Amino acid sequence: MDEKDFALLHALKEHNNISRAASQLHLTQSALSKRIKAIERDLGCSLLVRTSKGVRFTPEGELVLQRTDHICHELSRMRHEIESVQDEVCGSVSAGFSINYAQTRLPQLLAEYNRRYPQVQLDIKVGHSRDLIKQLQANQLDVAVLRGELPWDGARWLLTEERVCVARAQELADTPLEELTYISHVTDSAQTTLMLRWLREQKLADPQRCIRVAELNTCMSLVELGVGWALLPEIALESFRGSIAPCTFASGEPFLRRMYINAHQETCELPQIRAMVELIQDGYRG
Repeated sequence: MDEKDFALLHALKEHNNISRAASQLHLTQSALSKRIKAIERDLGCSLLVRTSKGVRFTPEGELVLQRTDHICHELSRMRHEIESVQDEVCGSVSAGFSINYAQTRLPQLLAEYNRRYPQVQLDIKVGHSRDLIKQLQANQLDVAVLRGELPWDGARWLLTEERVCVARAQELADTPLEELTYISHVTDSAQTTLMLRWLREQKLADPQRCIRVAELNTCMSLVELGVGWALLPEIALESFRGSIAPCTFASGEPFLRRMYINAHQETCELPQIRAMVELIQDGYRG
């Protein structure tokens, strides 16, 4: 087995589906199935069982996943330790950025980082914070800019705090919220809890009309079109021309959405990762 096989097994674990795993790995289903059979022959055991709901790992397969997790982590540490002894800032950085950060700041960040440290190889991923934290926990990322209170026991720096606001089209500014359609968007569980708390305090927890969408940007677009109102963070409202009202809880505490830089404790002192963290922080100073 090699690192490509480790990635193959973990893609299967993530998706529980051969077709989706093959797509992620840029393989045909046939090629992926053949490789699984070769790994099983090499190890002398069955790793997967196929069910009507996808694939599931056998007990032997779960053990292999645990061991390959450890091997991947050790290989990553070895590579980073080798890179850290070099004088020049070089090597590689695998970084993840939340969608909102990526839309407003990522191009400028990457351009400046590449200008300063052209020898560093960058592997950049953009996605929902709830997905990126899983990749960080699985050692697939070195550092990530994430929004919300997500579980993490490594290094973490508070980047910014933004107000959560009631946003609606200007022509709806004087209409009571209970008479309008509430447009909600999928977010992490901690933020969902805070949103429900605010809605209950405002007696808006059971709206008569509600639209639920997966993407914050879709939610924002519906608000701009005058479909209804939504709870949106300030970062998404920089170009919004409608009515914006910051939210406050009944206790007087402002409703905030925090953004953090998260990194692995053992790798955050590597020159190339430290440089990335410092450049991200510089973008919010002054």
